[in-house]
Amino acid sequence: MIRVLFICHGNICRSPMAEFVFKDMVEKAGLSGKFEIASAATSREEIGNPVHPGTRRKLEPMGISTSGKYAVQARKEDYAFYDYLIGMDTWNIRNMQRIFDGDPDHKIYRLMDFTERPGDVADPWYTGNFDVTYRDIAEGCQGLLQEILRKKKEC
Repeated sequence: MIRVLFICHGNICRSPMAEFVFKDMVEKAGLSGKFEIASAATSREEIGNPVHPGTRRKLEPMGISTSGKYAVQARKEDYAFYDYLIGMDTWNIRNMQRIFDGDPDHKIYRLMDFTERPGDVADPWYTGNFDVTYRDIAEGCQGLLQEILRKKKEC
């Protein structure tokens, strides 16, 4: 089982978008039974809130539902449980390292670092542009899946 946790500031926009886009990719690849995929926040601000309407509106036409997802906070114990801890931006990475007391096993990554455009995923909370965020996330998730499958073949 490969365990992936996507993390952003509030767990209502980017990380749930990545969670459900990645789940969709994994399912379409026929690999659902081999992955456990979730998302969480570095902050407590949105805990218990549903996925942002902009994220839901962007994913619904693609047949991707976020139903039943509510924001949760990343916990120190998540470090031991997950194989990949994927932050959306540099600020998330800093907060993740604080929550997890560093990254001794090298499990923390920035999503866009799995693409040819390393950097931060655009934050629609500030930009209002869920199309750009989706583009970044889809590209990052595709790169992440390819990297995981490549590593699995090497083992």
